[in-house]
Amino acid sequence: MAPFGCHSRACVEGKRMSDPQFFGYGSLVNLATHDYASPAPARLTGWRRVWRRTDARSAAFLSVERHEATAIDGIVACVPGADWAALDLREAAYVRRDVTRCVAPTTGPVAVYEVEAWITSSAPCPILLSYLDVVVQGYLRVHGEAGVEAVFATTMGWDTPVTDDRAAPMYPRHQALSAQERALVDRMLAQYAP
Repeated sequence: MAPFGCHSRACVEGKRMSDPQFFGYGSLVNLATHDYASPAPARLTGWRRVWRRTDARSAAFLSVERHEATAIDGIVACVPGADWAALDLREAAYVRRDVTRCVAPTTGPVAVYEVEAWITSSAPCPILLSYLDVVVQGYLRVHGEAGVEAVFATTMGWDTPVTDDRAAPMYPRHQALSAQERALVDRMLAQYAP
């Protein structure tokens, strides 16, 4: 992965500058899945979410792609000391992109994770419901029900099959959902997924 961080003269001279941030648009919006500092709502302009099938695993990845007409809400959070190692490991199938100029508000450089390689074959690579549950729960808590509706409206690829793995979650950072949260996920899926 290409390094991302501060390369200004002040950084090189060792002066303290703002920690870089990441923009979360999927499971990273669910603050129960990480403990990165100073999470705050933010908007990424010129990008949209998309479900990607990859050779990296048998389930679909939620990614982003450039799309000038779209803006998506999410969060920004700090990566202390520009130590990206743990987050890069969590997002191992993704490439880190500099989106500083596309995110507001922000206090420093910002990166987003994008799946770079994907397959176009007919392999099922379904969406894991345990993963989608985490995304919806995070958006509901940070952006409210309107934020959840916007996630579905600004994500492409809802024709991807969905696997109900709630009874035995395959997503490693799955979370327990309330009955109301589950009902919201199910209602939105019924509206957007075939």
